[in-house]
Amino acid sequence: MVTMRDVSARAGVSKATVSRVLNGTGQVKESTRQQVFSAMEELGYRPNFLARSLAHRTSNSIGLVVSTFDGFYFGRLLQQASRQTESHGKQLIVTDGHDTPEREREAVQMLADRQCDAIILYTRHMSEQAIMALIDSINVPLVVINRDVKEARERCVFFEQRNAAFQAVEYLIAQGHREIACITVPIATPTGKARLQGYRDALEKHGIAWDESRVKNGDSTMTRGYELCQALLASRTPFSALFACNDDMALGASKAIYQAGRRIPQDISLFGFDDAPSARWLEPGLSTVYLPIDTMIVTAIDRAIMLASDQPLPPIAPFTGTLVLRESVTAGPHYRHPAA
Repeated sequence: MVTMRDVSARAGVSKATVSRVLNGTGQVKESTRQQVFSAMEELGYRPNFLARSLAHRTSNSIGLVVSTFDGFYFGRLLQQASRQTESHGKQLIVTDGHDTPEREREAVQMLADRQCDAIILYTRHMSEQAIMALIDSINVPLVVINRDVKEARERCVFFEQRNAAFQAVEYLIAQGHREIACITVPIATPTGKARLQGYRDALEKHGIAWDESRVKNGDSTMTRGYELCQALLASRTPFSALFACNDDMALGASKAIYQAGRRIPQDISLFGFDDAPSARWLEPGLSTVYLPIDTMIVTAIDRAIMLASDQPLPPIAPFTGTLVLRESVTAGPHYRHPAA
């Protein structure tokens, strides 16, 4: 096995010089650096980066724990996270939290044991108390995406879910819809609760009574959106618009609507959430809410690196959504044309 001593002999420099080149410490002439790298290449030397990280208590890497690897949303997040980490000259280590607080804690601890410079956690179910306990228990800076932890606001990068849902439903109301059904994402999550509450807020503001029969709790999948929309249609509860709390369920619902002989938007207006790539290709195009996940993960990585460098971090404002209006919504039965 080729050793650092072999490299120093081939390059004609001391072992200490080879070490300084590998670690990027001390002053080394560029010509000497090139000698060392040439010797490494000729000998096929591969530094033991794990041993170096244990010795220097850093791995020049950022850890990322995500709830799941499924779906376009996390694909977008991972792609942008990789680009942003590389722009800082660091490596991204990603692991799956399997959408459970226990597995997420284990994943964070594993990344901390690997001496990541900082860790970013995307969690949907972990409680605020558990997040704070995790922040206090590991010796690596932790940044949290998708959650507003009031005791650690400077470490939180999150989206204003409730207000975005409110805006979407208020838009449907402005278009003359009052009988508005809703299919939720998992209601046990803070995201699910917030989006449902935004729906309720909009109804309440405009004096529309809450009707339990128009609300179905989903699981974020197309299949469940299809099944729950079938149930709504079979219940004979009238609704002129459907607010699906994510685009996948909206797409599933669209199939149920068409199979029932109904048309979008002439018979039922449809509004989604997330602005998935498929939303624009639905016929008609799906109106939805755009989430700035690209900007959020860039912000999270930048703040993680600042924390790792002991830089002070002020709290940041929550990110907000944008309504993307396409052809799946039309004027409802209560629409009033604005006065000329």
